Amino acid sequence: MSFRDEEAVGRDLQKPFLHTGSWYKMGSRTSSTMGSSAQVMRDGAVSVLFCVLVAALGPIQFGFTCGYSSPTQEAIIKDLKLSLSEFSVFGSLSNVGAMVGAIASGQIAEYIGRKGSLMIAAIPNIIGWLAISFAKVPVYIAEIAPQNMRGSLGSVNQLSVTIGIMLAYLLGLFVNWRVLAILGILPCTVLIPGLFFIPESPRWLAKMGMTDEFETSLQVLRGFDTDISLEVQEIKRSVASSGKRVTIRFADLKRKRYWFPLTIGIGLLALQQLSGINGVLFYATIIFQNAGIQSSSAATVGLGAIQVIATGITTWLVDKSGRRLLLIISSSLMTVSLLVVSVAFYLEGVVSADSHLQNILATVSVVGLVVMVIGFSLGLGPIPWLIMSEILPVNIKSLAGSVATMTNWLTAWGITMTANLLLSWSSGGTFAIYMVVTAFTVFFTALWVPETKGRTLEEIQSSFR
Repeated sequence: MSFRDEEAVGRDLQKPFLHTGSWYKMGSRTSSTMGSSAQVMRDGAVSVLFCVLVAALGPIQFGFTCGYSSPTQEAIIKDLKLSLSEFSVFGSLSNVGAMVGAIASGQIAEYIGRKGSLMIAAIPNIIGWLAISFAKVPVYIAEIAPQNMRGSLGSVNQLSVTIGIMLAYLLGLFVNWRVLAILGILPCTVLIPGLFFIPESPRWLAKMGMTDEFETSLQVLRGFDTDISLEVQEIKRSVASSGKRVTIRFADLKRKRYWFPLTIGIGLLALQQLSGINGVLFYATIIFQNAGIQSSSAATVGLGAIQVIATGITTWLVDKSGRRLLLIISSSLMTVSLLVVSVAFYLEGVVSADSHLQNILATVSVVGLVVMVIGFSLGLGPIPWLIMSEILPVNIKSLAGSVATMTNWLTAWGITMTANLLLSWSSGGTFAIYMVVTAFTVFFTALWVPETKGRTLEEIQSSFR
């Protein structure tokens, strides 16, 4: 199939998503042809925020999936008579699904758009949390957000994940694991109809050669009274220079303008998971039990709430302090806290179980875990996804994004699969391993990660040429 044929297929598949919704009608730039509801969204910031909130339902659902294992571990093991190894396989299945979804998500997003790929992803989620990745959420947000709001809105992806995790922890206190699984489908049942009311990414439309639709989408996102001519020209130049009529293959990723940003994206997303965060979040209740905390389930809910607050602070800070600085602070804080947790767990194993020191060490380990999660939420959680969506050129974003995302979830699967087994071997040793990774992350960020704050996507991507 030629590239022109592929473009035609993309247009045909996209049509149902371009012409649905009560306020988003393509083909005209006048507000009168966009439905009466368009009058409500005159302000571009409100329009973008609405789109982000709809798209964020996907990460909320995925966060719910991530948090599901922690409050349900004991009940599932008891009811289904699973061994620790078998439950570890169960706990890691969501990462396997995300990894499989990542392989296909790039090409899906390429042919039916960012919005269309979210809808395709939501359907198997409702059926059973199968083979799904919401990697295109940060890409969609980055491509629709104004330059001065891109960092904050891009961080909403991770904020939504943390909200989903906290909801799973909280609801797990009151319902059994079967009912909790049913509740997990609710966000996507709202996401699917919501997608009919948001526009497609202007940059994707421009790349596919849909000029009228591209300008209309951008006008809706920026507000009908906003002059978008400069942004239109900048996006057109970027699309033209990226060679949209050349099919990108894996071999093309070896070119420096591609492999360098891809290496940064893959590196950050792999280090994010190698820090052990999924092991902590998936099995927080058991970790707190091992630390000697009696009300471990309540402590887990508190951990989830703290993560939401810390990620919310990052959403506010990221466009003010910058991505690179927050990453360095985040990974440094995680390194120190993991060292403390590792030492505390090691000492707990050598002191008398009924000594006063044991209680002190239990408190220290819990505080250390809380600080670790705060550190993660301040940078290493939300920022790698944001940076990946900013530095990848538009013509390789689908293919390279799939590679980076698959790497992330492959690593997450490995961490989730081994965390319970490592903790049963040595809690102190497990956190020492994670500490080494976060220490390396500090140097990786300082040496190779560029600052993207205050730069347009086109400026960032052109700097790698």
